[in-house]
Amino acid sequence: MSFARTTDWLHLSEELYMIKGTKWKTATLSRTLIVLAVMDTAPPAVWAQASTPYAQINAEAASSAITVKPVRGSVTVLEGSGGNIAILSGAEGLLMVDAGIAVSAAKLETALQGIASSPIKYVINTHWHWDHTDGNGWVHRKGATIIAHENTAKHLRETIRVSEWGHTFTPIPAGDLPTRLIGRSEDVAFGGETVRMRYYGPAHTDGDLSIYFANADVLATGDTWWNGLYPFIDYVGGGSINGMINAMKANISMSGDQTIVIPGHGPIGKKIELVEYRDMLVAIRDRVAELKKAGKTIDETIAAAPTALYDSKYGQGVIKPALFVALVYRGV
Repeated sequence: MSFARTTDWLHLSEELYMIKGTKWKTATLSRTLIVLAVMDTAPPAVWAQASTPYAQINAEAASSAITVKPVRGSVTVLEGSGGNIAILSGAEGLLMVDAGIAVSAAKLETALQGIASSPIKYVINTHWHWDHTDGNGWVHRKGATIIAHENTAKHLRETIRVSEWGHTFTPIPAGDLPTRLIGRSEDVAFGGETVRMRYYGPAHTDGDLSIYFANADVLATGDTWWNGLYPFIDYVGGGSINGMINAMKANISMSGDQTIVIPGHGPIGKKIELVEYRDMLVAIRDRVAELKKAGKTIDETIAAAPTALYDSKYGQGVIKPALFVALVYRGV
């Protein structure tokens, strides 16, 4: 068995087997420690493939209804298919920000028909992760042009092991790849809107795009913001904790007091919540860096609970405090 790329947890040792009462299922591949899944004091039975985060998120998408929430102007958000999906409706048709998970295709089509009986003209992938791009196939078959940063297209052509999700992603079909690639920035006139696409630089991944609907004053951040949740940081895909902080600074600078912000995950919010989120990331980054500089191992750093002040607000989602500390530890 071999993988083109793996998550090498920056020389983490086998002390990751048990951290603060949390079980980590591990495997060794070419002397690289692969963390397959994090299970909070779970019995071995839940370590089955069906219980990986990847499988759990797909199962939720398959069983969840699609919730349609008008945002402002001609912008709507769809929730229930992995990441949030922003929709711009215009006379020309529909523009989607992300395509969700393919198992939701039929439900998403129904939701879109409820917004407007119009063709899907464009889909913008905010980054390469499957919960935002797995629907590329069906929207492309409907005639949509798929837009993304060039690094997103590169990752979608690769085999990548994201061990925190318990899954190896293989190249998607050539016909499902983005065909309109962005380097730094691009503006599109669509549906009476100016749609501004901006590259963050390496952040959650190395291909993250923000999408700002100028007339509606609505900003879609992709996974640079997980409202009310600790974020995942994809080091294999070029992300970093410092990049996430820089992206939050960019989100704040792009937002006014009345801007509505659509996160990659979680409910829509406002600028004040972006500021709180940036401050949380900075505080945890700095505390973990202090502990690591003092010679603390990863398990000692987690035991010190550097996220304790924030866990009740941000630590109840798929990224638990122990995993988030491990992700930050890797990047400082």
